[in-house]
Amino acid sequence: MNMNRQANPILVIDDDLRMRQLLRDTLISGGFTPELCADGREAAERLQSHRFEVILTDLKMPYFDGIEILEQALAANPDCMVVLVTGHATVESAVEAIKKGAYDYIQKPFEPDELLLTVQRAADHARLRLENRRLRQQVAGCRGEELVGESPAIKKLKELIAQVAPFSTTTLINGETGTGKELVAKLIHKWSSRHQQPFLPINCGALPETLLESELFGHVKGAYTGADQDKPGLFETVDQGTLFLDEIDAMTLAFQVKLLRVLQEGTFLKVGGRQPCRADVRVVAASSRPLSEEVAAGRFRRDLFYRLNVVSLELPPLRQRHQDIPLLAHHFLAKYNAKYDKQVQTIPAPVMARLLAHSWPGNVRELENTVERALIFCPDQELRLEHLPPLENTPEDEEPHGTTTATESLAMADMEKKMIIKALQRANGHRGMTAKLLGISPVSLWRKIKKYEITA
Repeated sequence: MNMNRQANPILVIDDDLRMRQLLRDTLISGGFTPELCADGREAAERLQSHRFEVILTDLKMPYFDGIEILEQALAANPDCMVVLVTGHATVESAVEAIKKGAYDYIQKPFEPDELLLTVQRAADHARLRLENRRLRQQVAGCRGEELVGESPAIKKLKELIAQVAPFSTTTLINGETGTGKELVAKLIHKWSSRHQQPFLPINCGALPETLLESELFGHVKGAYTGADQDKPGLFETVDQGTLFLDEIDAMTLAFQVKLLRVLQEGTFLKVGGRQPCRADVRVVAASSRPLSEEVAAGRFRRDLFYRLNVVSLELPPLRQRHQDIPLLAHHFLAKYNAKYDKQVQTIPAPVMARLLAHSWPGNVRELENTVERALIFCPDQELRLEHLPPLENTPEDEEPHGTTTATESLAMADMEKKMIIKALQRANGHRGMTAKLLGISPVSLWRKIKKYEITA
C-alpha cells in the first residue's frame, strides 16, 4: 500500500545488487522514495551535494564501511537518521554504531514490515529533530524578557506594546492569572525612555490597606508605633521610572481615592506626613478580573478606572494561542536546562502531543511549571510522558474539558483521531507498537479506537 509517507528521498547504500533491489522495492511499497548507491565512495560523493533525512547503509562495503558513512553523514547533516543494515551483526559493531550516533541497527535477513516501521520512525525522528532545532533557534532569537510566541494574538500584542511604550500614559493590563502581565509591564518599561530608571512591581492584593499605603507612599518618623525613622515609599523610590501595580482590583475604595490623587496631580502624602511629596512615575496596572465589571458592582471607582484605562492591553489565555505551546515549551526547556545543568535538547512527539492536548487553566505559568518539573525528574537526555506531572483536565482516557470550548474539543478530538490512524499505519496495524508510539497504554488505545470507530 503506497501511502506517500516520505517526501524526501532515502539514501540506500549496499554493494550487493540484489540487496539494493530488495531494499528499493520494499521502500517503494511503503511509499518511500529511495536513491541507490553501490558503495561507500559513491555515497560519500552524494552526501556532499544532497541532504537526506534517512540513510540506510550496509556495514561491510568497499572504500568506506557503514561506520565511516555514518560519521560523514552526521558531519554533513547532524539531523539525519542513519540505519545500518548488515548480515555481519555483532554486539561490538552494534554498540559502536549506536555510540557514534546511529539511529538503529537491522540484521539481514529482515522482515519488510520491520524495515518499513524502522524507516518511518527514523523519518519522523529526523523531522522532529529538525523542528526542535528550528524552535530552539527561534527561542535563541528572543531577547531576554520578551514575549515568546508567534500566534496572531501575541504578534498584535507586541505591536501594541511597541506603540504604547514610548509614551508615559497609564496603562491597564487585563488577563487571567498566569498569562504574563508582569512580563508585559516590564516590556513597556524596557521599551520606554524610562528604561534606565527603576522598575518596581507590587502586588496590591498581598498587603492590607495600612501596609500598602506605607509601601507606596512611605511614612514619617512617629507615624505609628515602631516607625522610628522616615521611610521612603515606592513612588519616591521609583521616581522617573515605572511602578507596576498588580491585582489593583484588590484595593479598597478608600485607598483608590488616594491613588487617584497621585495619578491626577502627581502628589501624595506620606503616612503621618503633612507636606505633599511629588514624584514623576509611570503607572502600569493589572487586573485578573475585568475592572468594568468591578465598577458595575460598586467595588471599583469609575473615575479611577477611566484614569487607568487610558490604554488597555488584553493578554490572551494560553488555550487561545495553542500554536505557541511548542515554542514556549522549548523556551522553558532552554531556561531550565541552564538552571539545572541539564542537556535535554528535544521534546518527543508523545510528550508534545500531551502538552498540546491540555487546556492550561493556569496558562503560561502552568506550562512553565510543567516543563520545569519534567526536567527535574528526567534522569537522562530524553523527556518521557512519565516525567510530566498529572494534567488534571487531560487524563489519559478522556478528552480535554474544563475551559475548552466545544469547537476546540472537536478540533482536538479530530487531531487525536488522525494521530492514532497515522500511528496505526506506521505500525502496520500492530496495536502494541501503536500504543508505544503514542505513549499510551494498550487499554487506552483500544478505548480510543472504539470511541473514534477506527477500523484497523
